[in-house]
Amino acid sequence: MGVSKLSGLKKSAAVAGVALLAGCSAVDTVDFYWQGAAGQMDLLARARPIPEVIDGGDAALAKRLARVREIRAFASHDLGLPDNGSYTRYTDLGRQFALWNVFAAPSLSLNPRQWCFPIAGCVNYRGYFREDEARAEAARLRAKGDDVHVSGVPAYSTLGWFNDPVLSSFVRWPETEVARLIFHELAHQLLYVKDDSVFNESFATTVEEVGEARWLAANPNPALEAQAARNQKLREAFRNIVRTARDRLTEIYASSASDEEKQKAKLETFAAMNADYERIKAGEPGLAGYDRWFAQHPNNASLAAIAIYTDRIPAFRVLLAESGNDLPRFYERVRTLAALPKGERDAVLTAAAARSIEVVGAVGSQH
Repeated sequence: MGVSKLSGLKKSAAVAGVALLAGCSAVDTVDFYWQGAAGQMDLLARARPIPEVIDGGDAALAKRLARVREIRAFASHDLGLPDNGSYTRYTDLGRQFALWNVFAAPSLSLNPRQWCFPIAGCVNYRGYFREDEARAEAARLRAKGDDVHVSGVPAYSTLGWFNDPVLSSFVRWPETEVARLIFHELAHQLLYVKDDSVFNESFATTVEEVGEARWLAANPNPALEAQAARNQKLREAFRNIVRTARDRLTEIYASSASDEEKQKAKLETFAAMNADYERIKAGEPGLAGYDRWFAQHPNNASLAAIAIYTDRIPAFRVLLAESGNDLPRFYERVRTLAALPKGERDAVLTAAAARSIEVVGAVGSQH
């Protein structure tokens, strides 16, 4: 649910302004903006300074928040991420997720639908603060023939419009996962390109990966290091399963087969993906953490949602390596890339990803 910076305006007025900008559109668009404004203001209204919460008597929460303060300082001092009031307050949401994102894609395409907003630009999802409203939107899109996926979101970035608080939806996660999330959301504040969700999310995911590694290096803990390595291994295994299915579906949808034949091949591909997951999980029980995702009956929209966050990671990893693993140099290179027209930007990233393949091949040939 990204938005860009506005200066010289009170931030509460900025949200109201976004809602009013929808006044020239359809009623459902007005309702969508207002639910977003109301949800955001409710979240902020309940935020309390972290020191106040730490002194509030919940020892377990206090310990977690004390660590969050250290992570927050590390993000700015060691990773060069924005130094502002974000993650200096705490909000108890009273629910599992901050909001719910709705993704949609045509029945025979992996290209996600886009929704465009006056300030945020075009993004590949719609965010709702109430699950029932997200489910209603999903049902509407499904009735039109789209594949649809609804995903609970533990946190999101307002890109500097507001000081984003720590949320109850993620504060009790394992330490490295909390760190990754904070690094990811602050990366959005550092750099955000309108109309390019894949670029934005893949960049932020790359920053969270680097941030986690550097946080662990600065705070040695064998147990946490082992846990982080295991989690990354599981993430990569899951991504590989999804990527295999996406590659096959890309071929199917681009073929000259009839729509009926494509639908049949699509069903077979998803069945094969589910079988691959069960087979790999049998040897790696930790993958069971993805059972919930598979239980939602993956479709084009759910594969597209994963791709948004991961497709360009290999390219960004190469750009970081070519920047000498120096984050300021990396950020500057990415800023230069962000200023290019999307077609040129995509071409640079595709070329970078190809260099990654060449490096892997060269290393492999030595063994």
